[in-house]
Amino acid sequence: QVQLVESGGGRVQPGGSLRLSCAVSGIGVNTTAMVWYRQAPGKQREWVAHIISSGRTNYADSVKGRFTISRDNAKNIHYLQMNNLKEEDTAVYYCKTGLLLTAGSWGQGTQVTVSS
Repeated sequence: QVQLVESGGGRVQPGGSLRLSCAVSGIGVNTTAMVWYRQAPGKQREWVAHIISSGRTNYADSVKGRFTISRDNAKNIHYLQMNNLKEEDTAVYYCKTGLLLTAGSWGQGTQVTVSS
């Protein structure tokens, strides 16, 4: 059974940084795509970034240049480093396995609040 547990969320001021972690069990983080989504209040869940098994990454335009997705194969964790955070980055962040929205496993989410 695949399980994902996010951590690292919190409250920061605009311009600050956070690193989200997604601890994975039941599947190797380097054997499938690992994806981050986010959902802001009153909005639909949106794709943020992903890293595929080859290590290739891709980012939403809204976070490109500020966020970095990575993984630690030995620890079976993948990360989302978020720099220069903006108020519009406020959301619950979810990690999941696989690129298809309707397939794969999801974590429980971690809240990120960017506010002065």
